[in-house]
Amino acid sequence: MIRTDWTLEEAQALHHLPFPELMHRAQTVHRQHFDPTAIETASLLSIKTGGCPEDCGYCSQSSHYKTGVKATKLMGVDEVLKAAQRAKEAGAQRFCMGAAWRSPKDRDMDKLCDMVRGVSELGLQTCMTLGMLTAEQVARFKEAGLDFYNHNIDTSADYYREIATTRTMEDRLYTIELVRQGGISVCCGGILGMGEAEEDRISMLVTLATLPEHPGSVPINLWNEIDGVPVQDRATPMDSFALVRMIALARIMMPASVVRLSAGRTQMSDELQALCFLAGANSIFVGDQLLTTGNPSPGSDAELLDRLGLHVAKAAPHQDGDGRT
Repeated sequence: MIRTDWTLEEAQALHHLPFPELMHRAQTVHRQHFDPTAIETASLLSIKTGGCPEDCGYCSQSSHYKTGVKATKLMGVDEVLKAAQRAKEAGAQRFCMGAAWRSPKDRDMDKLCDMVRGVSELGLQTCMTLGMLTAEQVARFKEAGLDFYNHNIDTSADYYREIATTRTMEDRLYTIELVRQGGISVCCGGILGMGEAEEDRISMLVTLATLPEHPGSVPINLWNEIDGVPVQDRATPMDSFALVRMIALARIMMPASVVRLSAGRTQMSDELQALCFLAGANSIFVGDQLLTTGNPSPGSDAELLDRLGLHVAKAAPHQDGDGRT
């Protein structure tokens, strides 16, 4: 039975278990729902970079901060499809398209839907992250065949006001619910190491694990140093074992969700990544770059998976009519 009624106290008790016991529980749950040797692969493309009006204190693309990121216009459909084809040839199974917006404008929806249809025709799962959506926009993306919509909650409800003031946690959760009700699978996670307390990290996972349905994908990001943003001044290095504990906790509380080891892998040793896979992470981004930050090279990822005896998971099917595979 998949629970959606976790309490903070229950989550904290799990998080503080002796490390071997926590890992054993996470591996047991993982094996009940997934092949423990299979890793899903996704590729991420910034289809519209910089100039975002939001003031998220961790983001290099916010217009509020001087980070050296130049604003660009929305890419053309053909250019995006060429990038998607390259990603497929490099081993990606899902193609994620991100735009630095508060929300997409209706005038851009035709082009965005054409991107979804084109990427899907290449045989890739489709994902977009474009900010907040309306119900009408969700319906259009569903009709176009969008498989996943990413909208991270970033951190706990209590700490959220410390990293953004132009929108609230309630705004985030509202879009997530619109996406879920619209039949598109939710991709939703957060960022660790932005100066938050341990309780904030655990509370973030509790928020996700108590949604009406768990996200289909849960990306766990490590803060990447970015000069010029407020979080840079309060960020704290993430202890390796603390990261593994968070991966294990996500796996136990959201047993059927894909847990993606996302941004920050360039800071991780091979040994730390291996521990994260043992704790239940079963997805990574492939390719040299995420939106604006670096990522391990495809060659180093392939070598690591080979050394660990892991393999790329079989390509997942596109979503059916109710948003489930």
